[in-house]
Amino acid sequence: MFLSELTPGQRAVVRGLMAASPDIHASILRRLADIGFIAGESLQLLHRGPGGREPLAVQIGETMFALRLVEARCIRVELQ
Repeated sequence: MFLSELTPGQRAVVRGLMAASPDIHASILRRLADIGFIAGESLQLLHRGPGGREPLAVQIGETMFALRLVEARCIRVELQ
């Protein structure tokens, strides 16, 4: 499953990154890895934007990030 499929409050573990569409450049995947979305890291989806859309507020460790749906669709996760 992907981070974009989680509901607020759910916890998961990152399993990997993959381009969700041909429009995703390697630089986006590198940026996600650089900010902490690497295999084995625990995370929690805190909130979704208006109407359940974007941005998604995600916490990894003590840090909160706001992601677009296109980015969240690149992060494979497994529920904890």
